[in-house]
Amino acid sequence: MRYYSETVERAIHELAKLPGIGRKTAQRHVFYLLKTSAAEVDSLSQALLDLKRKVGYCSICYNITEQDPCPICRSEQRDRSTICVVEEANDVLAFEKIGEYKGLYHVLGGALSPLDGIGPDDLKIRELLARLQNDVREVIIATNPSTEGEATLFYLTKLIKPLQIKLSRIAQGIPMGADIEHADEVTLSRALDGRLPL
Repeated sequence: MRYYSETVERAIHELAKLPGIGRKTAQRHVFYLLKTSAAEVDSLSQALLDLKRKVGYCSICYNITEQDPCPICRSEQRDRSTICVVEEANDVLAFEKIGEYKGLYHVLGGALSPLDGIGPDDLKIRELLARLQNDVREVIIATNPSTEGEATLFYLTKLIKPLQIKLSRIAQGIPMGADIEHADEVTLSRALDGRLPL
């Protein structure tokens, strides 16, 4: 039995397709939008349309951009001898927020996940290897500390090591402000393995 109009039901159904949004959250968003002005909903609609029409992927690093190549790849201030490999474009944003990394990026577009049918040909690995032919001295692998991220790390290591390029992985361990007693065994083990001399 349908409790809402077909239009409301369709809006809930479409919003519930977004990651992290279930039916109840979608329903709350729809009812919030019903209370807002038509101008606010039009503004949101236009922002979503512009997102699809104006934003694409950089032909060099595969980060999201409105200009190709992206501002990072075009910048003369970046260290072109270092490439940080990340899974998704939002990982680039996380690194750029801290403002310490001055090299280039390469966005894979995901991580290896055979159970989900994602293999090497589904990621931008071939494109990464092509970039490594151009005076790259170090590749920093910054995949997530998940099963898929680790599988991607090992696969990339196997491909890059023979190229005689310095290969590193971002450190992992106890986050700032966390209590050691709440850390899991894998995190504690990695923290010990990645310890730094004082």
